[in-house]
Amino acid sequence: MLTTLIESKRKKEASAGGTVLSIVFHVVIIALLVWVTANVGSAGMKERRQEDVKFVQVKKPPPPEPEKPPPPQVVVTPPPPKGFQVPVPPVNIPDKIPDVDLSKSVTNEADFSGKGQEGGVARGVVGGTGHVNNDQPYFEFQVEKPVLAREGNPTPTYPSMLESGRVAGEVMAQFVVDTTGRVDMSTFKVLKSTNDLFTNSVKNVLPKWHFYAAETGGRKVKQVVQQPFIFKAPN
Repeated sequence: MLTTLIESKRKKEASAGGTVLSIVFHVVIIALLVWVTANVGSAGMKERRQEDVKFVQVKKPPPPEPEKPPPPQVVVTPPPPKGFQVPVPPVNIPDKIPDVDLSKSVTNEADFSGKGQEGGVARGVVGGTGHVNNDQPYFEFQVEKPVLAREGNPTPTYPSMLESGRVAGEVMAQFVVDTTGRVDMSTFKVLKSTNDLFTNSVKNVLPKWHFYAAETGGRKVKQVVQQPFIFKAPN
């Protein structure tokens, strides 16, 4: 009598084969999962690395501001002494009254009071040692030796337009000659002129002129000069 059934034996063999196949299948699945996971992780790391690596442009620091120079020292001029001025009497008496120059400062009669220190001014301070401005220009009647033009000074150029038309004219100019004998062109004024072209000609030639400076009290001083310039029409 048989103790083992044939059908039961086949099931056992089939079960063993299925187990092997199942194991192989699961191993393959696990391997695939491991491979996929590894690739995905590697790709993610690359992407993350690519995202993380960013070039940041660093701004250059601004240049340092230059040091500001210290403010200039203020030098206070000491006040002039309190006193009076001594007028210089004219040597040459003029035969006509000079024109009034309204641009000059008005003389302060208090400066000639005779009180205080000689050479000072009325608005000075007792014991002051500051400089008194005596550099004001004089008129011709106020100086001992008036201004005198030197030899060889160039004559004003006759404007060609007026010369060709035989137009005569005259310019009366006023200016200050300084202690070096040169014309201070900042003081140039036209008192009379028959044509602007004549005026420009005079104005252009005066800086080339030389004078003997005026003198009074043994020192050179500035003087106001009124000089006529005559333009005669050619024959």
